[in-house]
Amino acid sequence: MALVAPSAVGAPPAADHDQNTPNYTPALSSLTVLFFMMGFITCLNDILIPYLKAIFALSYTQANLINFCFFGAYFVMGIPAGRLVQRLGYKGGMLVGFLIAALGCVLFYPAAASRSYGLFLAALFVLATGVVLLQVAGNPYVAILGPARSAPARLTLTQAFNSLGTTVAPLLGAALILSHLPDLETASAAAIDVRAVQTPYLAIAAVLLVISGLLWWLKLPKIVHAPDETVAPAGQQAWHYRHLVLGMVGIFAYVGGEVAIGSHIVSYLHLPEVMNLTPKLAGKMVAYYWGGAMVGRFIGAYLLNKFNPGRLLAFNAVGAVILLLISVSTTGATAMWSLLAVGLMNSIMFATIFTMAVAGLGRHTEQASGLLNVAIVGGAVVPLLFALVADASTLQWAFILPGLCYLYIVWYGLKGHVPQPAAR
Repeated sequence: MALVAPSAVGAPPAADHDQNTPNYTPALSSLTVLFFMMGFITCLNDILIPYLKAIFALSYTQANLINFCFFGAYFVMGIPAGRLVQRLGYKGGMLVGFLIAALGCVLFYPAAASRSYGLFLAALFVLATGVVLLQVAGNPYVAILGPARSAPARLTLTQAFNSLGTTVAPLLGAALILSHLPDLETASAAAIDVRAVQTPYLAIAAVLLVISGLLWWLKLPKIVHAPDETVAPAGQQAWHYRHLVLGMVGIFAYVGGEVAIGSHIVSYLHLPEVMNLTPKLAGKMVAYYWGGAMVGRFIGAYLLNKFNPGRLLAFNAVGAVILLLISVSTTGATAMWSLLAVGLMNSIMFATIFTMAVAGLGRHTEQASGLLNVAIVGGAVVPLLFALVADASTLQWAFILPGLCYLYIVWYGLKGHVPQPAAR
Protein backbone atom coordinates (compact mmCIF):
# COMPACT_ATOMS: atom_id res chain seq x y z
CA MET A 1 0.00 0.00 0.00
CA ALA A 2 1.43 3.38 -0.97
CA LEU A 3 1.49 4.86 2.51
CA VAL A 4 4.38 6.62 4.17
CA ALA A 5 5.09 8.90 7.11
CA PRO A 6 4.56 12.63 6.47
CA SER A 7 8.28 13.33 6.42
CA ALA A 8 8.81 10.77 3.70
CA VAL A 9 5.99 11.43 1.26
CA GLY A 10 6.99 10.14 -2.15
CA ALA A 11 10.07 8.38 -0.81
CA PRO A 12 10.51 4.65 -1.23
CA PRO A 13 9.31 2.58 1.72
CA ALA A 14 11.93 1.80 4.29
CA ALA A 15 13.07 -1.72 4.98
CA ASP A 16 11.16 -3.53 7.72
CA HIS A 17 14.07 -3.28 10.16
CA ASP A 18 15.35 0.14 9.12
CA GLN A 19 16.24 2.24 12.14
CA ASN A 20 14.22 5.10 10.61
CA THR A 21 11.06 3.02 10.41
CA PRO A 22 8.45 4.58 12.75
CA ASN A 23 7.50 2.63 15.86
CA TYR A 24 3.77 2.09 15.65
CA THR A 25 3.47 -0.22 18.67
CA PRO A 26 2.21 2.47 21.12
CA ALA A 27 -0.47 3.59 18.66
CA LEU A 28 -1.61 0.03 17.95
CA SER A 29 -1.72 -0.71 21.67
CA SER A 30 -3.92 2.30 22.37
CA LEU A 31 -6.31 1.33 19.56
CA THR A 32 -7.12 -1.94 21.31
CA VAL A 33 -9.42 0.06 23.62
CA LEU A 34 -11.30 1.37 20.58
CA PHE A 35 -11.83 -2.12 19.21
CA PHE A 36 -12.88 -3.44 22.61
CA MET A 37 -15.61 -0.83 22.93
CA MET A 38 -16.86 -1.35 19.37
CA GLY A 39 -17.28 -5.04 20.07
CA PHE A 40 -18.88 -4.47 23.46
CA ILE A 41 -21.47 -2.01 22.13
CA THR A 42 -22.36 -4.09 19.07
CA CYS A 43 -22.76 -7.36 21.00
CA LEU A 44 -25.16 -5.82 23.51
CA ASN A 45 -27.71 -5.96 20.69
CA ASP A 46 -27.76 -9.74 21.14
CA ILE A 47 -29.00 -9.16 24.69
CA LEU A 48 -31.26 -6.25 23.78
CA ILE A 49 -33.22 -8.25 21.19
CA PRO A 50 -34.82 -10.78 23.59
CA TYR A 51 -35.35 -7.97 26.14
CA LEU A 52 -37.29 -5.74 23.74
CA LYS A 53 -38.99 -8.76 22.16
CA ALA A 54 -40.51 -9.48 25.57
CA ILE A 55 -41.45 -5.86 26.36
CA PHE A 56 -43.27 -5.23 23.09
CA ALA A 57 -44.39 -8.83 22.28
CA LEU A 58 -42.53 -8.71 18.98
CA SER A 59 -42.21 -11.40 16.32
CA TYR A 60 -38.71 -12.45 15.21
CA THR A 61 -39.07 -10.15 12.21
CA GLN A 62 -40.13 -7.15 14.30
CA ALA A 63 -37.40 -7.76 16.87
CA ASN A 64 -34.78 -7.82 14.13
CA LEU A 65 -35.56 -4.21 13.31
CA ILE A 66 -32.96 -3.66 16.06
CA ASN A 67 -30.27 -5.13 13.83
CA PHE A 68 -31.80 -3.49 10.76
CA CYS A 69 -31.62 -0.07 12.41
CA PHE A 70 -28.18 -0.55 13.95
CA PHE A 71 -26.45 -1.98 10.88
CA GLY A 72 -28.56 0.08 8.51
CA ALA A 73 -26.60 3.04 9.83
CA TYR A 74 -23.55 1.59 8.09
CA PHE A 75 -25.38 1.79 4.76
CA VAL A 76 -26.60 5.34 5.35
CA MET A 77 -23.52 6.76 7.06
CA GLY A 78 -20.63 4.69 5.65
CA ILE A 79 -19.74 6.97 2.73
CA PRO A 80 -20.31 10.26 4.65
CA ALA A 81 -18.13 8.82 7.42
CA GLY A 82 -15.39 8.09 4.90
CA ARG A 83 -15.51 11.68 3.67
CA LEU A 84 -15.44 13.01 7.23
CA VAL A 85 -12.37 10.91 8.03
CA GLN A 86 -10.69 12.29 4.89
CA ARG A 87 -11.26 15.82 6.22
CA LEU A 88 -10.57 15.28 9.91
CA GLY A 89 -8.00 12.53 9.71
CA TYR A 90 -8.10 9.16 11.44
CA LYS A 91 -7.80 10.57 14.96
CA GLY A 92 -10.43 13.24 14.38
CA GLY A 93 -12.83 10.66 12.96
CA MET A 94 -12.39 8.44 16.00
CA LEU A 95 -12.95 11.36 18.38
CA VAL A 96 -16.23 12.34 16.71
CA GLY A 97 -17.25 8.67 16.63
CA PHE A 98 -16.84 8.27 20.39
CA LEU A 99 -18.86 11.44 21.09
CA ILE A 100 -21.75 10.43 18.82
CA ALA A 101 -21.80 6.90 20.27
CA ALA A 102 -21.97 8.39 23.78
CA LEU A 103 -24.95 10.53 22.73
CA GLY A 104 -26.73 7.42 21.41
CA CYS A 105 -26.21 5.65 24.74
CA VAL A 106 -27.64 8.63 26.65
CA LEU A 107 -30.76 8.54 24.45
CA PHE A 108 -31.55 5.06 25.79
CA TYR A 109 -32.65 6.70 29.05
CA PRO A 110 -35.70 8.56 27.63
CA ALA A 111 -36.42 5.67 25.24
CA ALA A 112 -36.69 3.21 28.14
CA ALA A 113 -38.63 5.68 30.31
CA SER A 114 -41.25 6.15 27.59
CA ARG A 115 -41.26 2.43 26.68
CA SER A 116 -41.24 3.49 23.03
CA TYR A 117 -39.86 1.00 20.52
CA GLY A 118 -39.45 3.78 17.96
CA LEU A 119 -37.27 5.81 20.33
CA PHE A 120 -35.20 2.72 21.07
CA LEU A 121 -34.56 2.31 17.34
CA ALA A 122 -33.70 6.01 16.97
CA ALA A 123 -31.21 5.82 19.85
CA LEU A 124 -29.67 2.71 18.29
CA PHE A 125 -29.24 4.52 14.99
CA VAL A 126 -27.39 7.41 16.67
CA LEU A 127 -25.23 4.95 18.61
CA ALA A 128 -24.50 3.01 15.44
CA THR A 129 -23.52 6.19 13.59
CA GLY A 130 -20.76 6.71 16.14
CA VAL A 131 -19.62 3.10 15.74
CA VAL A 132 -19.56 3.55 11.94
CA LEU A 133 -17.13 6.44 12.32
CA LEU A 134 -14.97 4.38 14.65
CA GLN A 135 -14.91 1.54 12.14
CA VAL A 136 -14.20 3.75 9.11
CA ALA A 137 -11.31 5.45 10.90
CA GLY A 138 -9.97 2.57 12.99
CA ASN A 139 -9.80 -0.37 10.57
CA PRO A 140 -7.75 1.24 7.76
CA TYR A 141 -5.59 3.05 10.31
CA VAL A 142 -4.52 -0.27 11.83
CA ALA A 143 -4.06 -1.80 8.37
CA ILE A 144 -1.60 0.91 7.27
CA LEU A 145 0.42 1.16 10.49
CA GLY A 146 3.15 -1.18 9.27
CA PRO A 147 4.11 -3.42 6.33
CA ALA A 148 1.28 -4.32 3.95
CA ARG A 149 2.09 -8.03 3.96
CA SER A 150 1.40 -8.28 7.70
CA ALA A 151 -1.77 -6.16 7.59
CA PRO A 152 -4.20 -9.15 7.90
CA ALA A 153 -2.36 -10.43 10.98
CA ARG A 154 -2.13 -6.92 12.49
CA LEU A 155 -5.82 -6.16 12.05
CA THR A 156 -6.77 -9.66 13.24
CA LEU A 157 -4.78 -9.09 16.44
CA THR A 158 -6.50 -5.80 17.21
CA GLN A 159 -9.84 -7.37 16.25
CA ALA A 160 -9.14 -9.94 18.97
CA PHE A 161 -9.75 -7.17 21.48
CA ASN A 162 -12.98 -6.42 19.63
CA SER A 163 -13.89 -10.04 20.36
CA LEU A 164 -12.92 -9.57 24.00
CA GLY A 165 -15.60 -6.87 24.10
CA THR A 166 -18.14 -9.16 22.44
CA THR A 167 -17.27 -11.88 24.97
CA VAL A 168 -17.67 -9.65 28.02
CA ALA A 169 -20.86 -7.94 26.77
CA PRO A 170 -23.15 -11.02 26.92
CA LEU A 171 -21.97 -11.86 30.44
CA LEU A 172 -22.62 -8.35 31.74
CA GLY A 173 -25.77 -8.02 29.64
CA ALA A 174 -27.20 -11.29 30.98
CA ALA A 175 -26.44 -10.21 34.56
CA LEU A 176 -27.64 -6.61 34.26
CA ILE A 177 -30.45 -6.88 31.69
CA LEU A 178 -31.73 -10.43 31.12
CA SER A 179 -31.70 -11.23 34.84
CA HIS A 180 -34.58 -8.72 35.14
CA LEU A 181 -36.53 -10.45 32.36
CA PRO A 182 -39.38 -12.82 33.31
CA ASP A 183 -40.04 -15.97 31.34
CA LEU A 184 -40.24 -15.18 27.62
CA GLU A 185 -43.70 -16.71 27.33
CA THR A 186 -45.22 -14.69 30.20
CA ALA A 187 -43.25 -11.43 30.15
CA SER A 188 -45.16 -8.17 29.83
CA ALA A 189 -44.18 -4.52 29.68
CA ALA A 190 -45.44 -3.85 33.21
CA ALA A 191 -43.33 -6.69 34.65
CA ILE A 192 -40.03 -5.47 33.26
CA ASP A 193 -37.74 -2.96 34.98
CA VAL A 194 -36.63 -0.31 32.46
CA ARG A 195 -33.68 0.61 34.69
CA ALA A 196 -32.12 -2.65 33.52
CA VAL A 197 -31.41 -0.86 30.22
CA GLN A 198 -31.04 2.73 31.43
CA THR A 199 -28.21 2.21 33.92
CA PRO A 200 -25.87 0.09 31.74
CA TYR A 201 -26.14 2.42 28.76
CA LEU A 202 -25.55 5.54 30.85
CA ALA A 203 -22.45 3.85 32.24
CA ILE A 204 -21.27 3.04 28.71
CA ALA A 205 -21.79 6.70 27.71
CA ALA A 206 -19.59 7.81 30.59
CA VAL A 207 -16.84 5.37 29.59
CA LEU A 208 -16.98 6.55 25.97
CA LEU A 209 -16.58 10.17 27.04
CA VAL A 210 -13.56 9.27 29.17
CA ILE A 211 -11.98 7.38 26.27
CA SER A 212 -12.57 10.30 23.90
CA GLY A 213 -10.77 12.58 26.35
CA LEU A 214 -7.80 10.21 26.54
CA LEU A 215 -7.74 9.88 22.75
CA TRP A 216 -7.70 13.67 22.35
CA TRP A 217 -4.66 13.83 24.63
CA LEU A 218 -2.85 10.91 22.98
CA LYS A 219 -0.45 11.62 20.10
CA LEU A 220 -1.06 9.23 17.21
CA PRO A 221 1.17 8.94 14.11
CA LYS A 222 -0.12 10.80 11.07
CA ILE A 223 -0.19 8.75 7.89
CA VAL A 224 -0.52 10.23 4.39
CA HIS A 225 -0.66 8.63 0.99
CA ALA A 226 2.29 8.80 -1.35
CA PRO A 227 1.36 10.28 -4.75
CA ASP A 228 2.00 6.97 -6.53
CA GLU A 229 -0.09 6.94 -9.68
CA THR A 230 1.08 3.41 -10.53
CA VAL A 231 -0.91 2.16 -7.55
CA ALA A 232 -3.99 4.32 -7.99
CA PRO A 233 -4.06 5.90 -11.47
CA ALA A 234 -5.57 9.35 -11.93
CA GLY A 235 -9.28 9.30 -12.68
CA GLN A 236 -9.89 6.00 -10.91
CA GLN A 237 -12.21 5.57 -7.95
CA ALA A 238 -12.11 2.86 -5.34
CA TRP A 239 -15.17 1.11 -6.76
CA HIS A 240 -13.40 0.56 -10.06
CA TYR A 241 -11.35 -2.19 -8.40
CA ARG A 242 -12.89 -5.65 -8.75
CA HIS A 243 -11.32 -7.16 -5.63
CA LEU A 244 -12.73 -4.29 -3.55
CA VAL A 245 -16.27 -4.67 -4.89
CA LEU A 246 -16.18 -8.43 -4.35
CA GLY A 247 -14.73 -7.74 -0.90
CA MET A 248 -17.76 -5.55 -0.16
CA VAL A 249 -19.98 -8.55 -0.90
CA GLY A 250 -17.72 -10.60 1.36
CA ILE A 251 -18.10 -8.13 4.25
CA PHE A 252 -21.87 -8.06 3.63
CA ALA A 253 -22.03 -11.86 3.80
CA TYR A 254 -19.71 -12.21 6.79
CA VAL A 255 -21.31 -9.57 9.02
CA GLY A 256 -24.79 -10.72 8.00
CA GLY A 257 -24.05 -14.33 8.85
CA GLU A 258 -22.24 -13.55 12.09
CA VAL A 259 -24.95 -11.18 13.38
CA ALA A 260 -27.83 -13.44 12.32
CA ILE A 261 -26.33 -16.26 14.39
CA GLY A 262 -25.30 -14.17 17.40
CA SER A 263 -28.63 -12.37 17.63
CA HIS A 264 -30.63 -15.58 17.85
CA ILE A 265 -28.50 -17.75 20.11
CA VAL A 266 -30.61 -16.85 23.18
CA SER A 267 -33.84 -17.78 21.41
CA TYR A 268 -32.24 -20.87 19.82
CA LEU A 269 -30.98 -22.27 23.12
CA HIS A 270 -34.39 -21.59 24.67
CA LEU A 271 -36.00 -24.06 22.25
CA PRO A 272 -37.10 -27.32 23.98
CA GLU A 273 -35.47 -29.43 21.26
CA VAL A 274 -32.13 -27.68 21.74
CA MET A 275 -31.40 -26.92 25.43
CA ASN A 276 -34.54 -25.26 26.88
CA LEU A 277 -32.38 -22.73 28.73
CA THR A 278 -33.72 -19.66 30.51
CA PRO A 279 -32.92 -16.28 28.89
CA LYS A 280 -30.29 -15.52 31.55
CA LEU A 281 -28.45 -18.85 31.09
CA ALA A 282 -28.75 -18.67 27.31
CA GLY A 283 -27.39 -15.11 27.40
CA LYS A 284 -24.31 -16.34 29.22
CA MET A 285 -23.77 -19.00 26.56
CA VAL A 286 -23.55 -16.27 23.91
CA ALA A 287 -20.16 -15.45 25.42
CA TYR A 288 -18.82 -18.78 24.10
CA TYR A 289 -19.75 -17.75 20.55
CA TRP A 290 -17.90 -14.44 20.76
CA GLY A 291 -15.19 -15.91 22.98
CA GLY A 292 -14.42 -18.43 20.26
CA ALA A 293 -13.88 -15.53 17.86
CA MET A 294 -11.54 -13.90 20.36
CA VAL A 295 -9.41 -17.03 20.83
CA GLY A 296 -9.39 -17.63 17.07
CA ARG A 297 -8.18 -14.11 16.39
CA PHE A 298 -5.22 -14.41 18.72
CA ILE A 299 -4.33 -17.71 17.04
CA GLY A 300 -5.10 -16.29 13.61
CA ALA A 301 -2.74 -13.34 14.12
CA TYR A 302 0.06 -15.93 14.25
CA LEU A 303 -1.24 -18.23 11.49
CA LEU A 304 -1.80 -15.40 9.02
CA ASN A 305 1.94 -14.74 9.08
CA LYS A 306 2.60 -18.39 8.27
CA PHE A 307 -0.09 -19.35 5.75
CA ASN A 308 -1.77 -17.80 2.72
CA PRO A 309 -4.53 -15.50 4.09
CA GLY A 310 -6.97 -16.33 1.29
CA ARG A 311 -6.69 -20.07 1.81
CA LEU A 312 -6.96 -19.72 5.57
CA LEU A 313 -10.09 -17.61 5.06
CA ALA A 314 -11.62 -20.29 2.82
CA PHE A 315 -10.73 -23.03 5.33
CA ASN A 316 -12.52 -21.20 8.15
CA ALA A 317 -15.59 -20.54 6.00
CA VAL A 318 -15.84 -24.24 5.08
CA GLY A 319 -15.62 -25.06 8.80
CA ALA A 320 -18.49 -22.64 9.53
CA VAL A 321 -20.71 -24.30 6.92
CA ILE A 322 -20.03 -27.77 8.31
CA LEU A 323 -20.78 -26.68 11.88
CA LEU A 324 -24.07 -25.04 10.85
CA LEU A 325 -25.15 -28.19 9.04
CA ILE A 326 -24.38 -30.26 12.13
CA SER A 327 -26.35 -27.87 14.35
CA VAL A 328 -29.54 -27.78 12.26
CA SER A 329 -29.58 -31.57 11.81
CA THR A 330 -29.11 -32.44 15.52
CA THR A 331 -30.62 -31.59 18.90
CA GLY A 332 -29.50 -30.96 22.47
CA ALA A 333 -25.89 -30.27 23.39
CA THR A 334 -24.61 -31.19 19.92
CA ALA A 335 -26.83 -28.58 18.29
CA MET A 336 -25.77 -25.98 20.86
CA TRP A 337 -22.00 -26.48 20.83
CA SER A 338 -21.72 -26.85 17.05
CA LEU A 339 -23.49 -23.51 16.64
CA LEU A 340 -21.37 -21.78 19.28
CA ALA A 341 -18.21 -23.14 17.62
CA VAL A 342 -19.00 -21.11 14.50
CA GLY A 343 -17.60 -18.14 16.43
CA LEU A 344 -14.15 -19.74 16.25
CA MET A 345 -14.48 -19.99 12.47
CA ASN A 346 -15.57 -16.34 12.24
CA SER A 347 -12.39 -15.18 13.95
CA ILE A 348 -10.17 -14.09 11.05
CA MET A 349 -12.86 -13.34 8.48
CA PHE A 350 -13.48 -9.61 8.86
CA ALA A 351 -9.84 -8.55 9.10
CA THR A 352 -8.75 -10.84 6.26
CA ILE A 353 -11.53 -9.78 3.88
CA PHE A 354 -11.00 -6.10 4.75
CA THR A 355 -7.23 -6.06 4.21
CA MET A 356 -7.41 -8.09 0.99
CA ALA A 357 -10.13 -5.77 -0.33
CA VAL A 358 -8.09 -2.57 0.25
CA ALA A 359 -4.76 -4.06 -0.88
CA GLY A 360 -2.98 -1.76 -3.35
CA LEU A 361 -5.58 1.02 -3.33
CA GLY A 362 -3.20 3.69 -2.03
CA ARG A 363 -4.87 7.09 -1.83
CA HIS A 364 -8.28 5.44 -2.28
CA THR A 365 -7.95 3.67 1.08
CA GLU A 366 -10.30 5.97 3.04
CA GLN A 367 -12.89 5.84 0.26
CA ALA A 368 -12.58 2.07 0.13
CA SER A 369 -12.97 1.86 3.90
CA GLY A 370 -16.20 3.85 3.69
CA LEU A 371 -17.52 1.52 1.00
CA LEU A 372 -16.58 -1.57 2.99
CA ASN A 373 -18.37 -0.14 6.00
CA VAL A 374 -21.46 0.44 3.84
CA ALA A 375 -21.32 -3.32 3.18
CA ILE A 376 -21.68 -3.94 6.92
CA VAL A 377 -25.38 -3.31 6.20
CA GLY A 378 -25.38 -7.07 5.78
CA GLY A 379 -25.83 -7.08 9.55
CA ALA A 380 -29.21 -5.42 8.92
CA VAL A 381 -30.39 -7.33 5.86
CA VAL A 382 -29.35 -10.93 6.52
CA PRO A 383 -30.78 -11.13 10.08
CA LEU A 384 -34.06 -9.68 8.81
CA LEU A 385 -34.20 -12.33 6.07
CA PHE A 386 -33.22 -14.89 8.70
CA ALA A 387 -36.16 -13.79 10.84
CA LEU A 388 -38.57 -14.04 7.91
CA VAL A 389 -37.44 -17.63 7.34
CA ALA A 390 -37.76 -18.38 11.07
CA ASP A 391 -41.29 -16.97 11.20
CA ALA A 392 -42.28 -18.88 8.04
CA SER A 393 -40.71 -22.22 9.05
CA THR A 394 -38.59 -22.85 12.15
CA LEU A 395 -35.77 -21.00 13.88
CA GLN A 396 -33.48 -24.01 13.54
CA TRP A 397 -33.72 -24.22 9.77
CA ALA A 398 -33.22 -20.48 9.35
CA PHE A 399 -29.52 -21.08 10.10
CA ILE A 400 -29.15 -22.39 6.55
CA LEU A 401 -29.11 -18.74 5.39
CA PRO A 402 -25.82 -17.87 7.18
CA GLY A 403 -24.44 -21.07 5.64
CA LEU A 404 -24.99 -19.60 2.17
CA CYS A 405 -23.13 -16.46 3.26
CA TYR A 406 -20.12 -18.53 4.28
CA LEU A 407 -20.10 -20.35 0.95
CA TYR A 408 -19.50 -17.03 -0.81
CA ILE A 409 -16.62 -16.31 1.55
CA VAL A 410 -15.06 -19.64 0.57
CA TRP A 411 -15.00 -18.46 -3.05
CA TYR A 412 -13.67 -15.00 -2.18
CA GLY A 413 -10.83 -16.50 -0.20
CA LEU A 414 -9.83 -18.78 -3.06
CA LYS A 415 -10.50 -16.65 -6.14
CA GLY A 416 -12.38 -13.38 -5.60
CA HIS A 417 -9.71 -11.46 -3.69
CA VAL A 418 -7.07 -11.63 -6.44
CA PRO A 419 -6.46 -8.03 -7.66
CA GLN A 420 -7.10 -7.33 -11.34
CA PRO A 421 -6.65 -4.18 -13.43
CA ALA A 422 -9.12 -1.50 -12.42
CA ALA A 423 -12.22 -1.18 -14.58
CA ARG A 424 -13.24 2.21 -15.95
